[in-house]
Amino acid sequence: MFIKLTRSGTHRYVQLVEAYRDAANGHPKQRTVATLGRLDQLNTELKSVIAGLQRVTGQTPAVASPPVVPPVLSFDAARDFGDVWTLTELWNALGFDGLRTVFGPTRHSIDVEALIRVMVFNRLCEPDSKLGVLRWLETVALPGTSLASIDHQHLLRAMDALVEHKAEVDNVMASLLRPLVDQDLAMVFYDMTTIRAAGLSEQEGDLRQYGMAKEGIVARQVMLGVVQTAEGLPLWHEVFDGNTAEVTTIKGVIEKIVTRFPIKRVVRWRTGAAVHGEPG
Repeated sequence: MFIKLTRSGTHRYVQLVEAYRDAANGHPKQRTVATLGRLDQLNTELKSVIAGLQRVTGQTPAVASPPVVPPVLSFDAARDFGDVWTLTELWNALGFDGLRTVFGPTRHSIDVEALIRVMVFNRLCEPDSKLGVLRWLETVALPGTSLASIDHQHLLRAMDALVEHKAEVDNVMASLLRPLVDQDLAMVFYDMTTIRAAGLSEQEGDLRQYGMAKEGIVARQVMLGVVQTAEGLPLWHEVFDGNTAEVTTIKGVIEKIVTRFPIKRVVRWRTGAAVHGEPG
């Protein structure tokens, strides 16, 4: 016997059919033993019939397996590692980790060198504001740094510490730069540029002053002076009030750099002209 589906109108029926041979001529035939019902109405009834047949034939009724619930998958974004790992290796190889000796422990118990390193790496990878640095830290895996302990106030305090220890930092940077330049610093170049500043607030000792910008307009700005080698390696920089005249800065800058580097000749670079001078 076997199960057979037959159609009557729009409905299909489940029948138990027996196959046999006609005794008169030996031809195979079929006869319906029982109609089990409409296919769309059987549902659990059919399962009961199957279980009953298994029981009367001595078989163990199959236990229905619970429905398989597909696992819920979630994907976390991978943190960037390659660029910050490379920068960390360069930072340590060049000796910048020696800045730890400049700052030491602070009253706020923060690692100033690590926070400065974080901000420098952000400028190289994905420049942003101090709050943007915090968002960037959520996307990177920075070796040797506890990122969860860094907040906005920590970054601001690190900047304050950098200003407070400017002279010591300058000395460390000069000692690190010296092996990278040629042994005979026959010539260096000095130039100033303007950097536009936003904001209307007035602060005591504010460097943001109105002056003639490089675009030829009067704007609120700061002045940035840079000394670099003939190969373009920056040796020194200093920030001045936005209304500072370049000529008033030359003597002070020369005095500072000649105490740190054996410079023989300084060139004050201007568009279309160069003004030469000897230290001292």
